[in-house]
Amino acid sequence: MSTTFSKEEKAAMRAAAAEAKAAKEGADLEAACLAAIAEMTGTDKELAETLHQLVKSHTTLGAKTWYGMPAYTNTDGKVVVFFQAAAKFKARYATIGFQQDANLDEGNFWPSSYAVTKLNAADQKRLVALLKKAVS
Repeated sequence: MSTTFSKEEKAAMRAAAAEAKAAKEGADLEAACLAAIAEMTGTDKELAETLHQLVKSHTTLGAKTWYGMPAYTNTDGKVVVFFQAAAKFKARYATIGFQQDANLDEGNFWPSSYAVTKLNAADQKRLVALLKKAVS
């Protein structure tokens, strides 16, 4: 196993450092999130736009970027849910992931991220239920 970071991983770390600096300087974090979505193309962009709309319509989470990708935070500023574009790491699917501050615990074992290639109406309904549970 290589201990060298990929070009994409290095870019994500640089983005995280820039995000931390921007937050300290009072930058418009939602504008940065929207800009990150606007830079995407194809399915990644469609999925990120849908997630953004669902988060904003059904939760009180705030938008920002996290490692250069759209993310949504609770009032403490902790990431609850994030989107990772397939193109970011040349993957075959995008990822919608939940961090430890999401209230999704179910017994001893539960999913914390989902592979996603499209979000039809039924998928969106399921995602809204997860988002609501995550912030409950």
